[in-house]
Amino acid sequence: MTDRSKVIFGNVIDEKSAEKAERSKQSYIEKFGDDSLSDYPAKLVPNETLGNSLGVYDIRVAEGEGDIPFDTEKGIIVGNIRMGFGHYRISMAMASAAHALGYTPYWMDLNSYKSTTCTKVIGAQNDLYSLGSRISQKSRVFNKTVWEPMNYEGFRKLSYNSSDQKNAELMAPVFKNIPKEIPVIGTHVWPAQAAIHAGMKRVVNAIPDNWPMALHLAEGSIHTVQTYQAYMGYRILNGMDGRKVLSPMPADSLVYTGHYIDHEIVSNIEKDCDERLRRRKDGEPVRILLTIGGAGAQRELFAAVIRHLLPSVIKKKAALYINVGDYMQVWNELLSEISLLDKISTTHFGKWDDTKAFAEKALTEHIEGIHAFWHKNIFEAVYCTNLLMRSTDILMTKPSELSFYPVPKIFLKRIGGHEKWGAIHSAEIGDGTLECTDIPHTLQMTDLLMEDDTIFEQMCRCIKTNNSIGIYNGAYEAVKIAKGTF
Repeated sequence: MTDRSKVIFGNVIDEKSAEKAERSKQSYIEKFGDDSLSDYPAKLVPNETLGNSLGVYDIRVAEGEGDIPFDTEKGIIVGNIRMGFGHYRISMAMASAAHALGYTPYWMDLNSYKSTTCTKVIGAQNDLYSLGSRISQKSRVFNKTVWEPMNYEGFRKLSYNSSDQKNAELMAPVFKNIPKEIPVIGTHVWPAQAAIHAGMKRVVNAIPDNWPMALHLAEGSIHTVQTYQAYMGYRILNGMDGRKVLSPMPADSLVYTGHYIDHEIVSNIEKDCDERLRRRKDGEPVRILLTIGGAGAQRELFAAVIRHLLPSVIKKKAALYINVGDYMQVWNELLSEISLLDKISTTHFGKWDDTKAFAEKALTEHIEGIHAFWHKNIFEAVYCTNLLMRSTDILMTKPSELSFYPVPKIFLKRIGGHEKWGAIHSAEIGDGTLECTDIPHTLQMTDLLMEDDTIFEQMCRCIKTNNSIGIYNGAYEAVKIAKGTF
């Protein structure tokens, strides 16, 4: 196994940082053990949620042998972790694109193999990140002094990547019995790094954010980015060691692809935008989709938005889709804060067939009122938003992975400084608003998009224009790169 923690794209890591990286790995070994000599079996099983629609198979590790063989010709691994909902959603886009291009997507969640050191290391870091996200929304001091600097500058440093590379060595064993010639698309850097350490022959590292950070580097893989701004920043490793001029990434290590979007959404962009414009012209209720992310943060902000929109819902000027993901406590807290919410809401809780039927009906039928969605299954919790997106008029979201989706968007206050660049990019290409940094500005923007046709119609036109030049084709391109057909 090559030690990738001491030299990153030709840039030598200082001895102190390299020693810190080694201590980080040893600390995890002391907590969770070292299973590098383990011989974990790997098997394929159909994914219960995405198997029928996207042809997805789950890769199960350390659970015994399966009788479905790996397809080394058509198979493509989508490596991911659950850290919030964003990396899962990007993985779904990759699986969708792979399926549309005739390949078989294999879903490999490194945070799901409970008996492995890999999952224990990821789980510990995921818990810390989720806790930090929630605290940052409740404490301005913590957000300003700890969370924003860490997400903006801390993760940007090459020294941070050095530690991640050492820790990722502990994740490599889960790849041991997977055919090395099957390509891997990592939608988080750890699966990409682990795949490289494990000797997988072709790895694509799909970088999610528009703010270049060393956190996302997996040397040995082909890095893909969704914007040209990110491409320029990564190419020169901009600011990743203070003001020092660094050796750049080689040209063959970095590719601009465009946005990572599901085939089902991209292939219907024109039709869905036309329907949005028709509904606006016909005076139908404006459909607003509120999606609460995987960390369960921002409940207070959503409560304020829902209270503000209730009169419009009652007057049939607005209709709300509320997806609380797999966080039932968030819905219960909203009910306790908003007295009328329970009485005027239709709930679609835990019934995937009902959710799919509603999403399909909403494409062609009149919708009014409030429709709330909750699913215990993580795939259903995440993919619910994707299904509802096609029939919504406005998506309200923090500027993370959803900032790249082709639907008119109102951006809520970010969670972490790196996210603000998603809103900046979206506003520049015309398919989303500026980031609304507090509740009053969020409500102002909501009223503006509901009552003023100019911005809404402009967003729909921009989405069509962007689509015509391939901005939303990033998932297809990433799959082609993984299969060597780009």
